[in-house]
Amino acid sequence: MLDLSNSQARRIFLDRHRLSEAPQGPASGGDLLEMIESLGFVQLDSINTVARAHDLILFSRRPRYRPQALKNLYEQDRALFEHWTHDAAVIPMRFYPQWHLRRQRDAKRLRQRWSKDRREGFEKQFQIVLDQIRESGPVCSSDVGKDEKRGSGGWWDWHPSKTALEYLWRSGALCVVGRDGFQKRYDLTERVLDQHLHDPENAPHTEEVINWCCDQALVRLGFATHGELAAFWDHITPAEAKHWCLAEQSAGRLEQVQITSADGSQRLAFARPGLDEDPALQNAPTNRLRILSPFDPALRDRKRAERLFGFTYRIEVFVPEPQRTFGYYVFPILQGDRLVGRVDMKAFRDEDVLRVRALWSEGNIRWGKARQTAFEGELDRVKRLAGVDRVEFEDGWLRGSAQQHLG
Repeated sequence: MLDLSNSQARRIFLDRHRLSEAPQGPASGGDLLEMIESLGFVQLDSINTVARAHDLILFSRRPRYRPQALKNLYEQDRALFEHWTHDAAVIPMRFYPQWHLRRQRDAKRLRQRWSKDRREGFEKQFQIVLDQIRESGPVCSSDVGKDEKRGSGGWWDWHPSKTALEYLWRSGALCVVGRDGFQKRYDLTERVLDQHLHDPENAPHTEEVINWCCDQALVRLGFATHGELAAFWDHITPAEAKHWCLAEQSAGRLEQVQITSADGSQRLAFARPGLDEDPALQNAPTNRLRILSPFDPALRDRKRAERLFGFTYRIEVFVPEPQRTFGYYVFPILQGDRLVGRVDMKAFRDEDVLRVRALWSEGNIRWGKARQTAFEGELDRVKRLAGVDRVEFEDGWLRGSAQQHLG
C-alpha cells in the first residue's frame, strides 16, 4: 500500500487545486474557463468585505483576473451555468447534463421540504411565473408576485412566487442567466440552452452520473474517501460513492493509499494506481504568499484542511461579535505548502483604503521581515481587486499565534 507523507499529500492536494503553480498568466475568455473547468466549479457568495468569494478564488490563482471576465463568460458567452454543488456555484456549461440527476432529486426533495417550511401556495405560482417569463422575458424575484406579502427577505420567509422561481430553477425549468447586483435573473431553460443540453432524452443515466461524479471528483482531489467523493459535487450519496469505490477497486482501477495528517495520524483514502509517480510529488509549490477566500475550493472541506494543514477554521459571519474568536470574515494566508496565517481586513471604499485590522500566524510560523514583505506585496495586489488605492494597518494588528486564541 502506498504511504504518502504529509508533505507529499499536501503537494498532490495543492497541485489539484491549482495552488502549486505560480499565480500568473491570462485570466479571461478561454483561459479563465480552463481554470474553472480544472477546479470543477467556483462557489458564489455575496459578502464583499474585500472582494466576493468567486472573484478572490480566481484572483488568487491568476492576479490579472478582473470580475468582468467572469461576468462575460457567464452572461455573454454562456460558457457557464449557475446551480448548486455544496452551495450556489458557477459551473462549466459542458457539465450541464451531469446536473440532470441533481435537478431530479432537488425537485422531489425541495417540494417535500418547502411544502412544510415555506409559505403556502408556492406550487400554485409555477404556471403563473412561467407564463410571465415567457411573455415578458427574464425576471428577478422582485418582478414576480408583486401583490404578495413580502417578508424579511431571508430564505425562511420568501413570498410564494420567489419560492416558485427558486424551485423552477433548481428543478430545471428555468436557468439563471445573470445577476443584477447579486440578485439572480431567471429565464426559460428552453430559451437559453441548446436543446441537446437540457433534453431529458439525452440525459445520462444515474449510474453514468455516479461514475462521472466520483471519477471527476477524484481527478480534482488526487485522493479521497468515498464520503469526500460524494461531497465534492454533492449530487450523490455516500453509499453510492462507496459502491463505486469498491467496484473500481475490484476492477483494479482504484487502490487504497495511506495519508499522513499534519498531526502524524494516518487515514486511508482511495486513489488511482500510479499516484506514487505523480509529477506533483517532485514539484515544490511556489513560495509566493497569497490570500485565499474562506470559500476557496482547497478549504471548503474544513476537516480535510485541518487534517492536511493543521489549520482549524470556521467562518464567523453568523457568530455574535462578542463570541467571535477572530473576526467577521477572516482570510487564510497560504505560502508554499503551508497555511501560515489568517488576516482580518476590510476594504473601506468610501475612504479608498484596505484596512488590516488583525493578523494571526499559524502554529510555529515566525512572522519575520521577509514574510511581512511578501504579505505587503500581496496586499498591494489585492487592493486593486478591492478597488482601493491604499493599505493601512491598525494599531496592534499583529496578534501572535492563532493557536493561542483557539485554546
